[in-house]
Amino acid sequence: MKKNERYFYPAIFTYDEGEKEIAVTFPDLDVATSGENEDDALISARELLGIALYGLEEDGEKIPTPTPLSKINTQENERAVLVDVYMPSIRMAQVNRSVNRTVTLPAWLNATALEKGINFSQVLQDALKKELHLG
Repeated sequence: MKKNERYFYPAIFTYDEGEKEIAVTFPDLDVATSGENEDDALISARELLGIALYGLEEDGEKIPTPTPLSKINTQENERAVLVDVYMPSIRMAQVNRSVNRTVTLPAWLNATALEKGINFSQVLQDALKKELHLG
């Protein structure tokens, strides 16, 4: 199945007097976030949209068809906003996320490395890249 490079989904920005944040909901995906101002709300919305769609892709679930922006009903204190997300960057971020690995070392080697201030994670990454001929 070919994955889309870019998705566009409507979001509802809700502005409530007295609230310090703008609530953002994606009616087609049943997810929500917020932001301190419109810029922050849009950034949060893009991040959430990417994560939600990435999860659906990875789980092999059907990606819902976005409701046209013109069909989104809003209240007086709400605005419909079309939010886009570029999925290759979301997918790459997930590939590059860090994972924890447990390694076993002789006690003397561990003590010497700690004494020298060795960054175990960096040394292991460098060694694995060299071993795998990754540059």
